[in-house]
Amino acid sequence: MRFRYRLLVSYLVLIALPLLVLSLIYYRTSLHMVTDQAQQNVYEIVKKSNEVMDTKLRKVEQGTLALFVDKDLFRIFNKLDPSNYSELLHADRQISSILSKYFTQNEDVFAYQLWTSYYSFGMQRSLPQGDPTDSDIYQSAENAEGKIIWYPTYDFIRLFNQQWLSEIDIEYRYMFSATRLLNFSHLENSSIVLLNPEVERPVLNISFKADVFQSLFDDSIPSGSEYLVVDPQNHVIASSDSNQITNIQDETWLDDLMKAGNGTRKMKLNNERMIVCFDRSSVTGWLSVVMTPESVLVGPLVKTAQVSTLALSALLGLIAIIFAYFIIGRITGPIRKLLAAMKSVGEGDFGTRVEVETRDEFGFLLLRFNRMNDRIQTLIQENYEIQLKEKQAEIQALNMQMNPHFLYNTLNIMNWMAIEVGHRELSKILVDLSSMLQYTSRKDWKAVHLSKEIEWMNHYFRIMLTRFENKFEVKYHIDPELYETEVPRLLFQPFVENAILHGFEQLDTGGLISVNGKTEDGYRIFEVVDNGRGMNQDVIQKILNKKTTSVGIINTMERIQMAYGAEYGVEILSLPGAGTKVIIRLPIPNNNPPFQ
Repeated sequence: MRFRYRLLVSYLVLIALPLLVLSLIYYRTSLHMVTDQAQQNVYEIVKKSNEVMDTKLRKVEQGTLALFVDKDLFRIFNKLDPSNYSELLHADRQISSILSKYFTQNEDVFAYQLWTSYYSFGMQRSLPQGDPTDSDIYQSAENAEGKIIWYPTYDFIRLFNQQWLSEIDIEYRYMFSATRLLNFSHLENSSIVLLNPEVERPVLNISFKADVFQSLFDDSIPSGSEYLVVDPQNHVIASSDSNQITNIQDETWLDDLMKAGNGTRKMKLNNERMIVCFDRSSVTGWLSVVMTPESVLVGPLVKTAQVSTLALSALLGLIAIIFAYFIIGRITGPIRKLLAAMKSVGEGDFGTRVEVETRDEFGFLLLRFNRMNDRIQTLIQENYEIQLKEKQAEIQALNMQMNPHFLYNTLNIMNWMAIEVGHRELSKILVDLSSMLQYTSRKDWKAVHLSKEIEWMNHYFRIMLTRFENKFEVKYHIDPELYETEVPRLLFQPFVENAILHGFEQLDTGGLISVNGKTEDGYRIFEVVDNGRGMNQDVIQKILNKKTTSVGIINTMERIQMAYGAEYGVEILSLPGAGTKVIIRLPIPNNNPPFQ
């Protein structure tokens, strides 16, 4: 495939991938925003529904509180004779009238009664209850001792043992109740008057049909949603599935919702992704839960989002293709020209030039190509001259190699001449000088054994002692095992020379140079100590900062650090009139590579 088409394909792929990613992000973001908004709306519906129900039930609760201090009920029950049936009937009419004042205005109240062991007072609604004092509702109210109890939805037939009603379709089959033990009292002449102790305290029972929740949720929650009302023990108070009413839901997720109290969740129920909105009643403590499938909320949007995303992607793709052809033409045009010119250059025509039409990177590339050809022509001319110079340099190097041999031969002749005339000291000096010259003129300047370095130093000291008429002496204190370790060539010479020329400048005799060597703390420590005139700290700092004119000292410090690292090197201790100590720190060979 030609570069032009490869570039086109690459360009389209680079465009297509971001378009695909952006389309997916746009699609998912749209769905997410709609889902979140719908989730919040459903949650607000659940809260409002709970608030409406709480308002109704709170009025009922307030009515039950008002009965505690109702004087007429206090008077009726305080004087009532339970054995007189006619008196009970008369009291029933009075009590029904009193209760109706508190509860008939609430259309959700199905029945309201006061239960005693001897009679059931109030609105009967033809409820064949038998003896209500045997029911769990009555027992719960007595155990609460005056606190209102919201008794969850129950099966009337089962609770009151009215099996004969199971064959009849009755409207009060499933109900829930608010019940409370009433201990009447009232205020008389600034004193609280209580019921006689022997008077039986009645239990108030207010019954509601379970379908009050159905009418509340059916008209408000989205179509396809399900609702569930449960108490803290997971008894189903109301449900969109009538078969679940009075059952116990053994679901851990319900426990989590009950602990949270209110909010929203996204979870998977029955293999379907659901948006769960829930809120707990502040009156009953019951939890209202609305479960809405995500597909119900986002279904209408999916098709619209898909169509708009595909249309936008197709439009952007078409625009990208048009721009691709235009841009690729601008890119490949200069490249084609450059390829043709390079073909000519490859055949040896370095005079080829390409016309530069643009000022962008391609124009700069073509301009550089033209300059490269100019430079190549110049280099071809210069190459011949360079080769001639290299030949001349080789000849000069060969000539320079002759110089050391000439010096060795000359020194050898001078040595024999000194022996012939009886100058033994001069002969020794010439031998030392010849040995030193052989040591320093070698091409190989790798590290040497310390023993070789000391041998060279002995030659040097003999020459310097002759020159300065034995004004100093030299002592060695070196651990024997260090003699076989390797050190850089001419390690001590610059410091020894500095001690002789400058340290002993004012001495006529008595100079002492000590060369010491030892191992300490994982290092090889060498010292060059003299008893010369010493130097001040400014001079020491100039030497350590390599601002001195002593090329040998600077060279030695740099060679040590280049070979072994920055932690190794030279330290100088000196005071005016107190001599100088030069400390050279080198690694132990087993821990570091040899000096190169």
